[in-house]
Amino acid sequence: MLTSEETARYSRHLLIPEIGEAGQLRLKNASVLLIGTGGLGSPAALYLAAAGVGRLGLVDPDTVDLSNLQRQLLHSDSTIGKPKLDSAAARLHETNPHITLELHPVRFTPENAIKIAKNYDIILDGSDNFPTRFLANDTAFFLKKPLIYGAIHRFDGQMTVFAPHIGGPCYRCLLPETPAPGAVPSCNEAGVLGVLPGIIGSLQAMEAIKLILGSGEPPLGKILTYDALRTSFRSLKLPHDPACRLCGDNPTIISVTNPETSADPSCEIHDPTMQTITAAELKARLDADDLNAILIDVRDQEEWDVVHIPQAKLVPLQTIPTYAPNLPKDTHIIIHCKAGMRSAKACEYLTSLGFENITNVTGGMDAFQKL
Repeated sequence: MLTSEETARYSRHLLIPEIGEAGQLRLKNASVLLIGTGGLGSPAALYLAAAGVGRLGLVDPDTVDLSNLQRQLLHSDSTIGKPKLDSAAARLHETNPHITLELHPVRFTPENAIKIAKNYDIILDGSDNFPTRFLANDTAFFLKKPLIYGAIHRFDGQMTVFAPHIGGPCYRCLLPETPAPGAVPSCNEAGVLGVLPGIIGSLQAMEAIKLILGSGEPPLGKILTYDALRTSFRSLKLPHDPACRLCGDNPTIISVTNPETSADPSCEIHDPTMQTITAAELKARLDADDLNAILIDVRDQEEWDVVHIPQAKLVPLQTIPTYAPNLPKDTHIIIHCKAGMRSAKACEYLTSLGFENITNVTGGMDAFQKL
């Protein structure tokens, strides 16, 4: 039964006929696993905790970084450098001391996914990389649990519920295979409007609460997209794919361990033949005035305007094909971007044209600024 304090806390819920005391008790007895306590996980966890979902599992191995605070509202200045789960737990217990938190300070991997997720009713994916999204999807499929999916990019977001065991497609029906490394920029590379994950994460929390209550209709077989610049929502049909390797008519994926889930979550380009230099090594050569190379920055103009290396030449990645004829093939060329992915693509491209002395700066400007 609800205590008198809980009755007062959830009084606005109790007034809703579709919730009432019975619904609030269902929330109290429910459990949700949140993968990630970042941009999407922060608002989702806060609203689930405030709503009285009795047990929340949090998976996150990271520590709080200053760049997180523009959107990850579970964390604050005072928690920079501390484990995200510590700051998340403190914030959520302040929000609602009646809930139980279970902390998993590890990366969600094929080796631990089933063990972690099996004791929760719903999986909410707040991850920011394709291997973890595939893993969350496959884990939910084999455990027959609903997966609440969300993704964000600059001003755009999307959200849906994947639950083939009760109807509709799975994530692999939307994206059969992992995009090529570097093909899709991460938030780290492309940026994201801080309030956007608050909108998408809140929608994810809403779907979790609806599923727990058994109210309304989950968006099975359709994906909700949000365009912040145009203030528009669209609902797009997402049919089940009979050829899906997981939930299709002739599945070939029989385990959560497979090439998509086992890939590097950084989605970086790993070419053992590519020459690399660390940001620290680059800085040392610049400080000693011993670069002996052409330094190219393949970020966009907007990023360059915020911060750049004075000795670098700005050549945005999309302009590399037209600029390449201006580069001498007998000169050492060092290329950097924000985090090392766009520059790796530029290195690959120039190498394909016959340039032999091309070097990528690992970690890019992000690593350079920390020196």
